[in-house]
Amino acid sequence: MGTGTSQGIPIIGSTHPVCLSSNPKDKRLRVSVLISWENYNYVIDCGPDFRQQMLKNPIPRLDGLLFTHEHADHTAGMDDIRPYFFRQGDISIYAHKRVINSLEKRFDYIFTKENKYPGAPSVSVNQVVNNTTILLGNIDVVPIEGDHHNLQVFGYRFLDFTYLTDVKYVSEKEIEKIKGSKVVVINALREQPHHSHFNLEEALAFIKKVKPEKAYLTHISHLLGFHDDVEKNLPKNVHLAYDNLTITI
Repeated sequence: MGTGTSQGIPIIGSTHPVCLSSNPKDKRLRVSVLISWENYNYVIDCGPDFRQQMLKNPIPRLDGLLFTHEHADHTAGMDDIRPYFFRQGDISIYAHKRVINSLEKRFDYIFTKENKYPGAPSVSVNQVVNNTTILLGNIDVVPIEGDHHNLQVFGYRFLDFTYLTDVKYVSEKEIEKIKGSKVVVINALREQPHHSHFNLEEALAFIKKVKPEKAYLTHISHLLGFHDDVEKNLPKNVHLAYDNLTITI
């Protein structure tokens, strides 16, 4: 639902050529993905564009939210789960304990049990622990641990689909959990090195190591270049993701 970096593309006030592009594939909301199978719908990351994303990708029911980490571009839209809460009741969330603690501070009115404002949503909290699968609907989802500079982040493997974002390093042990995936989504911020994100070279090396049938690059900044220019120079099995891309496995 979103493939952009923390500021999105276009960046407010920017005159960079990519930010001025008229190609819809160069306009990127903050990263988020909707994963659906049978009658289940789960979303990974709930950034500031969540409402806009769900209006473009309407679903009747939200079975749960998974969080990769606590940065604002992945969590700031949490209040907009209210329409689902009003229809369904408590919304299940899944995150590392550290991320849960951060959400409890930022959205204390959602988590509080005393004198709760009647219009606030409520959540059912589920802690994600590495090396422990999560039962979502009728499948076991595998957490994948990575490093975002000095911050631990979680990616998730749903059967043949693995989603990772905001990683700079993934250990060999965690890479073994990814191998065999038909489709892998991985962050590729720009061509120049970055202290907390894979650049394009690092992302392509990672893809070469895990050997998926197809890979898609996400969490893209304007500095990576125009979508069409980047896409035509990628390996045959690697594609630049874009907002509202649908992948069927």
